[in-house]
Amino acid sequence: MKHFWISLVISTAGMVYALPKDNTAVQWDNVALQGVRDSKLGAPIVARALAIVHTCMYDAWAAYDERAIGTQLSGALRRPKSEQTLENKDKAISYASYRALIDVLPSDTESLYKPLMKRLGYDWKDDSTDIETPTGIGNVACGAVLEFRHHDKSNQLGDLSQGAYSDWTHYRPVNMPIPFPVKLPVIHPVDMNHWQPLIFVNSTGDFATQMFSGAQWCDVTPFALAKGDEFRSIAEKLGPATYGSDEYQQQAEELVQINANLTDREKMISEYWSDEPDSEQLLGHWMMFAQWVSARDHHTFDDDVEMFFALSNAILDSSIAAWDMKRAFDSVRPATAIPFLLSGKKIRAWGGPGKGTVDMDGSQWIPYQAATFPTPPFPDYVSGQSTYSAAAATILAAWTKSDRFGYSVTVPTGSSKIEPGITPKRLVTLQWGTFSDAADEAGMSRRYGGIHFRRADLAGRQLGRLVGQKAWDRAQRYFDGTAKPLVLEQMAAQN
Repeated sequence: MKHFWISLVISTAGMVYALPKDNTAVQWDNVALQGVRDSKLGAPIVARALAIVHTCMYDAWAAYDERAIGTQLSGALRRPKSEQTLENKDKAISYASYRALIDVLPSDTESLYKPLMKRLGYDWKDDSTDIETPTGIGNVACGAVLEFRHHDKSNQLGDLSQGAYSDWTHYRPVNMPIPFPVKLPVIHPVDMNHWQPLIFVNSTGDFATQMFSGAQWCDVTPFALAKGDEFRSIAEKLGPATYGSDEYQQQAEELVQINANLTDREKMISEYWSDEPDSEQLLGHWMMFAQWVSARDHHTFDDDVEMFFALSNAILDSSIAAWDMKRAFDSVRPATAIPFLLSGKKIRAWGGPGKGTVDMDGSQWIPYQAATFPTPPFPDYVSGQSTYSAAAATILAAWTKSDRFGYSVTVPTGSSKIEPGITPKRLVTLQWGTFSDAADEAGMSRRYGGIHFRRADLAGRQLGRLVGQKAWDRAQRYFDGTAKPLVLEQMAAQN
């Protein structure tokens, strides 16, 4: 198969995209992604925020389409054909997007959202609910989505337990937190099958103690799934390896070997797909890939609204399904399993920034991560990165009717955040012929980074493909007008 390659460059400040003049849907997606970077929220919360923004956008747009219906008010907002103009659609989705963003990613309201409204010629203060106007359509459509999502058990409002997005399910880790890097022996008993919270010095120089970020996410109301555990039985067949088994030992030794032999390319793969809190995160990567597909395939405004809607909701559902698995299995991360398992054994492994591969005692093993963020604050199984990416790749392949991608990025020399000025020694080009290639590499990146075992990656890929297909099927029913309002769909799915 011939691939259509486009190369772009990543700077240390982020990604540079050579796109034509953006339509309104893409402009709002871009400010949403900047809102993600500035909010520094965790991946599941980001997934929900992007899904809300694009659902509000879609529901407002659907009022000006002949067949599509919204997720909350169905076809009740439908406007006559004479009003189904690009001008009205632009205005309606702008008010919907603005109202959604100031609710879910409010930190950039003054710096980004209001200025964009002004540039587009709209009055951000206009809160009209007159559904005979595009302004009213946007505000009403978004209001209905927000009302639904404010009660989806994410605890955005802090009404289930104190603090926005706080855990109302009262999760308690099996193991007590321990300092990282690990220093043995520890005074508390450790269950080697369960997640081990870490204590470390963060980027501000303060001691940080991990808590299970998003412990309640398994209970969040999905878009297409009946509930978070819908596919748990399938992933259970693989399951995390158990302590004492040959595979538990083998998976640890596999990661040690990967870590000891990391190439510059593998290090950059790990960093490119990382989900650091101050980045657009992996979820944002896939939204930007969708923007690139839009430019490649000469999308219309309508195409982008529908594509972003399906993609963002698939990612939301994949976060819920992945966190259900994390909560159900509560499995140990490599950052603690390997030092405990290989303590007293001589190994070769990455010694830290700029140190290359060195001999060490197994208890000193560390993943290829920044010391200030050594491993994510939740259990290993399954990999969220693998799940999100497989779901996203499924949507984009379905949308384009082909797995063909043909995209690449070039990483400058010395641009590593973990080994700045050192890695990579030469330009590294990452390229993906297919969406599946990109998704698989995203999953593998977590093994290069030393933060997921093999099973967590592979099960996440399988789970993501299933979730992506379910989300695609549900989105089609909204596009062709055969779906019911989401709250009714959820009730039917659960009965």
